[in-house]
Amino acid sequence: MTDEKDLLDKIAALQREVDQLRHALVSHAVVDQAIGVLRAVHGLDGQESWDVLQRVSQNTNVKLREVAEDVLRWAASGRLPDAIGPALREAVTAVGPRFALAPGDGAATP
Repeated sequence: MTDEKDLLDKIAALQREVDQLRHALVSHAVVDQAIGVLRAVHGLDGQESWDVLQRVSQNTNVKLREVAEDVLRWAASGRLPDAIGPALREAVTAVGPRFALAPGDGAATP
C-alpha cells in the first residue's frame, strides 16, 4: 500500500513539474519576442533588451513576463500601460539606445 502511495505522489510531483516547464516555455517565448521588439525599435542588442525588461520589471514591481506582454501589446497597438511607459523610456535611455523610430514611422516610441 505504501508503494502505491509513493508512486502516486511521484506521479503528482512529475505532473506539477511538467506544468511548470510548459509555463516556462510560454513565458520564454513571450520574453524573447519582447526582446526582439526592443531590438528592432530601439536598436538595442539582446543583452541590453533583456536588461531593459528586467529594469522595468523591478522598477514597476510587475512580473517580467507581464512587462514583456505589455511590450508586445505596445508593438501591436502603440499603447502602453501608464506605469510601464515612463519606466520603459527611462530604462531604454539608461542602456543607451542607438536609434528610435519617430512617431509616424510605423511604431510608437515609448
